[in-house]
Amino acid sequence: MSEKLASEPQLDKTSQKRIGDQLRAMYDELMQQPVPDRFKELLEKLDRSSAERSK
Repeated sequence: MSEKLASEPQLDKTSQKRIGDQLRAMYDELMQQPVPDRFKELLEKLDRSSAERSK
């Protein structure tokens, strides 16, 4: 028999802020990285393919 919790588990505001700050810092660092050449090549192929289909 499964029992439902009276309320969902929650993090306190301090923990939420700390996690948010860490996630933001990691995201900012990631966004500073250059796009790998392989991704650029794939995007170019998709653009060409899309342009050819729309003709």
